[in-house]
Amino acid sequence: MDMLGALEVGGWLMLPLLGCSLVATVIIIERLWTLRASRIAPAGLGGEVCALVAEGQVNLYWLESHSPLGGVLAAGLRNTRLGHDQVRARLQQAAVAVIHDMERFLSPLGTIAAITPLIGLLGTVIGMIEVFSVLVSAEGPGRTADLAGGISQALVTTAAGLTVAIPALMFHRFFQRRVEDITVRMEEQASQLVDFLAHHPGELNLTERDEASGRGVRSA
Repeated sequence: MDMLGALEVGGWLMLPLLGCSLVATVIIIERLWTLRASRIAPAGLGGEVCALVAEGQVNLYWLESHSPLGGVLAAGLRNTRLGHDQVRARLQQAAVAVIHDMERFLSPLGTIAAITPLIGLLGTVIGMIEVFSVLVSAEGPGRTADLAGGISQALVTTAAGLTVAIPALMFHRFFQRRVEDITVRMEEQASQLVDFLAHHPGELNLTERDEASGRGVRSA
C-alpha cells in the first residue's frame, strides 16, 4: 500500500498523524545539527582559557563568539573581582540559559511521541465502531466491502501512529541524553576555570575587542 492509499484508507485521522510526522522530522533534523558537543562545548576550551588567564590577557569578545560554553566562561570571568562565589553563581546562571536553549523543541517532540499512538488508537476505535455498525445492520452479511474498510482503517491508523511515535520517542530520549552529556562537559570545564582562578595570583586583564574592526574596550 502506497502513501496515498494509506491516507485514503486511514481517513481523516491520517492528516494529524502526517502533520505530527512532518513536525517531528523537522525537529529531529534541527536538533541533530544544533546539539553537537563540538559546537556547544568544544573539548579543551577550559584549558585554553586558563592558559590565556595565565598570560594575563583574555579577549571576551572572542570567547563569547567562540561557542555557548565560551559565553558561559566569559560570564564568569566578568565577575572575578567580586569573588569566587559570584563567579560560580554567574557561571551557573549562564549555563542554565544554555541548557534551556539545548532543550528547545524537546517537549514538542516528546508530546508527539505520546499522542500519536493515541491518535492511532482513536482510529482503531472508529474503525471497529464502523465494523460493528455494519454487523448489526440488516444488510450486514452482504456488506463485506464496508467491513473490510472499517478493519483496514483500524489497522492503518494504528500502524501509522506507531510508525511516527517510535522514532520520535527514540530521538527524544537520545537528545535528552545528549543534553545531559554536554551539560556535564560544560560543568567540568567551568569548574576547571574556577579552580584555576582560585590559585591564580596575578592580575586578570579582560578586554572586549573585535579583531575584525580593531576596536576594543578594556573591562578588567
